[in-house]
Amino acid sequence: MLRAVFVLALLVAAPLAEGQPYPSRPVKLVIGFPPGGGVDINARLLAPKLAEYLGQQFVIDNRPGAGTNIANEFVARAPADGYTLLMNTAALPINMSLYRNLPFDALRDFIPVSMFSESPNVLVVPAKLGIDSVKELVERAHAAPGRLNYSSAGVGTTQHLAAELFKLRTRSFIVHIPYKGSSPSLSALMAAEVELSFANIPAIQAHVKSGRLRALAIAAPRRDSQLPEVPTMKEAGVEGVEVAVWYGVFAPAGTPKEIVHKLSEAIVRATRDAATRKRLLDLGAVPVGSAPEEFGRVMRDEVARWAEVVRISGARVD
Repeated sequence: MLRAVFVLALLVAAPLAEGQPYPSRPVKLVIGFPPGGGVDINARLLAPKLAEYLGQQFVIDNRPGAGTNIANEFVARAPADGYTLLMNTAALPINMSLYRNLPFDALRDFIPVSMFSESPNVLVVPAKLGIDSVKELVERAHAAPGRLNYSSAGVGTTQHLAAELFKLRTRSFIVHIPYKGSSPSLSALMAAEVELSFANIPAIQAHVKSGRLRALAIAAPRRDSQLPEVPTMKEAGVEGVEVAVWYGVFAPAGTPKEIVHKLSEAIVRATRDAATRKRLLDLGAVPVGSAPEEFGRVMRDEVARWAEVVRISGARVD
C-alpha cells in the first residue's frame, strides 16, 4: 500500500517538476581560468545580475587548465538543461585549430548565448625592465634572440596568439611561457620572471596605474579611454596586431531555445544596467550584449579567423 502511494506521488510530482519555470535551482557558470583574471572578473560581475533577474544563484566554477579545454569539455558533456554554462573567450574557437583531436567541437557542441563584453589586449612589461616603448622592446629582442620571455594565460588564449602575431610582425624570437590563467601570468610578469605579456585591460589596469607595469601599446585600431596615453600598436610602429578579447556565455548543444533566449535576454539586460556598464567601462571593457544568432555568427567568423592566424604564426599544440 505504501509503495503504491509512493509511486502515485512520484507520478503526480513529475509533471509539476517538469513544469517549473527555468531556473528552479542554482546554475553553474564554468570558466577555464583561475580567479583574478579578466574572465573571472567578468563572470563575477555578471553572475549577481543573472541571479537578480532570474531568481536563482549563479555559482562560479573555476576549472583552469589545458588552454580552457578542461572547462570546455566539462560543459560540452553536461546535461543540456541550462544549469551548466560556460563563460569563455576566443580561446574556444582558437582551440579548434590549435589542438589536434579535441573531444568537442566549438560550433557543434555549444550554443552561443550572448557576448557580455570585450576588451583589447595590451602589451605590458614590468616597470623595472626599463623599457618605455615598443621600439626599445623590439631592439632588445633583436639584440638577444631567445633571451626574452613572454607569459600568457595559457596555450591558445588570445594573449598567446597576440604575442605570436607580434613576434611574426616584428620578426623577433621571444620564448613563450604559458601559465594556467591570467592571474599567475601577471604575477610572473610583475615579479619580472618574464619580460613581457599581452593582457586585457581589466586584468592589468590597476597595475599599470600603480606603476608596477608599463603599458607599451594597445592591440586595437584605436586608443582606449581608460589608458588614453598608451598608443595603438600601429602608432607604435607595428602593423597587423589587433587582438581584442571578448567574454561570452555558452550552453551545451541541445539546450532548449526558450532557455537560451531567456539567458540571453538577461545578459543583454545586464549590459544595459547603468551600474554594470559603469563598472565594465571603468575596467576598460565595453559592454556588448548580443542575441544568440548574432553571437553564433561571431563564433563562425572567429573559428575561420583564428585558423588563419594559427596557420600563419605556426602556433600549434600536439
